[in-house]
Amino acid sequence: MARLWIVSKIDGNCGMTDSIVQTPEFVTLVGASRASEGQLAQALAIAPYLIAADGGAELSRNYGVAPKMLIGDFDSIDKTTLQEIPENRRIHVAEQSTTDFDKCLTLVRAPLILGVGFLGGRLDHQLAAFSTLLRHPEQCCILLGERDLILAIHRPIELALEPGSRLSLFPMLPCQGKSEGLEWPVDGLKFAPNAKIGTSNRVIDGPVRLEFQTPGMLLILPLAALAAVVGALGGR
Repeated sequence: MARLWIVSKIDGNCGMTDSIVQTPEFVTLVGASRASEGQLAQALAIAPYLIAADGGAELSRNYGVAPKMLIGDFDSIDKTTLQEIPENRRIHVAEQSTTDFDKCLTLVRAPLILGVGFLGGRLDHQLAAFSTLLRHPEQCCILLGERDLILAIHRPIELALEPGSRLSLFPMLPCQGKSEGLEWPVDGLKFAPNAKIGTSNRVIDGPVRLEFQTPGMLLILPLAALAAVVGALGGR
């Protein structure tokens, strides 16, 4: 049975609320963007503890799954869905200077978070989600889309990927690093969003190792690589 604690605020929560959510379970975090029932089911099979980011509760409700916790400013959830969630399972964060995804990563402590419903909708919302990934290096968070997954590389990572797999690197900030197992190594390259990017590299041998000197790199892989990424991140 999943366990959850709501505990007092720790340093770094920006004074938004007096509670954070802690669980030893892997968490599926559902947002309000487009996502299929299959995507949600795939995430829940790995991370069965479901938390909704505001209007994401409606998406999960539509697929017959009730969230264990709701977090957000509650400006995008309908009243019926909100009333179905007990008050002791809601964390209301009134400020609107951050996104609901940002609020959730600030307030949830779990070994691994799989995000569903944050890709595939509005482009500005997707870009905001990428920015949030970079702002939370303390979190192991993977966003799942229809075809791809994306995460920020905050520390060295080793991945058991199949030879021939597509692997893309997109820098949100200038950064440099090194790699093993890629057809086109990244060693010595000066990445930047307005200069060198790493779209459509390819795995030639495993395991793939990636390490960057500074934060700012996003890793994009086919959704089929989810088990390998969970294996690399979930045990740390």
